[in-house]
Amino acid sequence: MLTTSIGQGLLWAPLVIGVFLTFRILSIPDLTTEGSFPLGAAVTISAMLAGQSAVTASLLGFISGCAAGWVTGMLDTKLKMPSLLAGILTMTGLYSINMHIMGKANIPLLAQKTLMMGLPASWSPDLQTIVVGASVTLMVVIVLIWLFATRLGLSLMATGNNPAMSAANGIYTDRMVIIGYMLSNGLIALSGGLIAQSNGYADIGMGIGTIVIGLASVLVGEIFLHGRQMWVRLTGMVVGAIVYRYLLTLAMGLGFPVNDLKILSAVILVIVICLPLLQNKYRTKRQLRRYLKEIGVDQYATTSHSERTTLTKGLLSGNQQRAARLKGRESND
Repeated sequence: MLTTSIGQGLLWAPLVIGVFLTFRILSIPDLTTEGSFPLGAAVTISAMLAGQSAVTASLLGFISGCAAGWVTGMLDTKLKMPSLLAGILTMTGLYSINMHIMGKANIPLLAQKTLMMGLPASWSPDLQTIVVGASVTLMVVIVLIWLFATRLGLSLMATGNNPAMSAANGIYTDRMVIIGYMLSNGLIALSGGLIAQSNGYADIGMGIGTIVIGLASVLVGEIFLHGRQMWVRLTGMVVGAIVYRYLLTLAMGLGFPVNDLKILSAVILVIVICLPLLQNKYRTKRQLRRYLKEIGVDQYATTSHSERTTLTKGLLSGNQQRAARLKGRESND
């Protein structure tokens, strides 16, 4: 179970990193994910059926995802559409494009050699998946660490953090947003191609719910690994993808039917969103009790509900201000 989860998590890791780029770096909720993921699978499998090697087909899948991201970026920046609407429009259009690429709703691989088959046949399928997933994910992480140390990467982060200030400092924010969309959806499509090779087929409906999977994995990764350095954040995304797949595998091992995977994904997302909020609320109450104890006040005997609420809000405001200052330091760094 664990080795299967690690292998599948590594194949999903490029998608999680792609969602991270738009959701955290650019602060944009991009729904193109649910169209670019099956697009990458469709292009990769179709190219392999046409005689291309698995490496070439995977690169073509990545490029197709970049093209989808470019369309969404143009709708967002040039036509001034809201990012949510731009993503929905591209996702809707990609459904027909994917059908034209595949010719039907599902296309299987026949005798084509996948990336996993390039490894020794004596290795188990799980080991082959882990090696391929780790190699691709490591390459993606290294390239992104290098990218975000360059002027282009710094401009990309600055655009997501403060577009107005970035534009005032001479950064072409529209260009940065388009590049972010392209890079994100390219990685998502690459993940779709890897998953399709692992499954042995591409399906028109395999992108349904991928945005939930990506967001849940991002939030899970931030719970386990949280830091300012980019390599820590990207590693957290990989860990989040693996932990998320393990949770789903564990749920299936407990007897949940496959049809319930989508609702399990939604439940996990709700939990990882609410958990930090509950932790912050508990921490604030504990700070309130400690403060009142230090000044010798019994909060339940001497303060009313409204006064306790006011004190709690004051502590929450202080925590939010400290969080804002910390975020400002991260952006300055």
